[in-house]
Amino acid sequence: MAALLRRHAWPLAALALAVVFPVVARSFGQDFYVGFASRILIMALFASSLNLLVGVGGMVSLGHAAFYGAGAYVVGIASVEWPAGLGAQALAVWPLAMAASGALALAIGAISLRTRGVYFIMITLAFAQMIYYVFVSLKAYGGDDGLSLAKRSALPGLDLGSDAAFYYTVLAIFAAVLVALSRLGASRFGAALRGIKDNEARMESLGFPTYRFKLAAFTIGGALAGLSGALMANQNAFVSPNMMHWEQSGVALVMVILGGLGRLWGGFAGAALYLALEELLSGVTGHWQIVLGAILLLVVFFAPRGIAGLFPGKP
Repeated sequence: MAALLRRHAWPLAALALAVVFPVVARSFGQDFYVGFASRILIMALFASSLNLLVGVGGMVSLGHAAFYGAGAYVVGIASVEWPAGLGAQALAVWPLAMAASGALALAIGAISLRTRGVYFIMITLAFAQMIYYVFVSLKAYGGDDGLSLAKRSALPGLDLGSDAAFYYTVLAIFAAVLVALSRLGASRFGAALRGIKDNEARMESLGFPTYRFKLAAFTIGGALAGLSGALMANQNAFVSPNMMHWEQSGVALVMVILGGLGRLWGGFAGAALYLALEELLSGVTGHWQIVLGAILLLVVFFAPRGIAGLFPGKP
């Protein structure tokens, strides 16, 4: 038991701090930071879904935001088109957002994964931009102006209109996804993905169906990105085509690099650092990205395993 506690000391400490954070923030009259913490967790989920592709599978995608935005639009469109009682039900809409984004990732991955290297990067970028412009042209759902949600989705027994309740819901989802990703990474599937990242030709010569492994990972990553998009749509009560723009994929990739490629906690560490820097520096200068770029260079040179790699164990 003692060895188990030592092994999971950092995750348990982080979970304990996350649980008490809303109480502490509210006691100091800083309710704003509860919503900010929810945003960090949602972006951490988005970055973690991309980390599965880039850090574990070696698939550098600049089109990941397409799945993030697709999940958000499922929530937005359901709130408009479905009967009010059904369109606002999280248990109906959020899994559908995952399924739709996963199906989109499956279709895009089936084509994109037949290429490699820079061609794969460019074809995922091309698909994402195509989808972005499709939603810009959908005037029925706001077009370039986006679509506002009347209220957040509903969960039985919870008032997600409360920032604290929504925060704890997002925290529970993120914790469950991290556990699932941890089990996935420790499985034969995860080992095969890492082998494909290191030497795909050798894995093929050993008889592994590398295309199928990569397509499965690409689909899982897309589904998780869709879930993060659905949560962000609820957080902001708003969806727009900008959620699908390639810049969102770039932001997620920066978070992954900052946090640690292939590290379980890399998505969270990168999202927390990126959003904290944005919050702190944007009030000082409109050129806060310059400081972020300098920090990114420092991380690349002096902490190549990312922020998560600075902690003991395998976070």
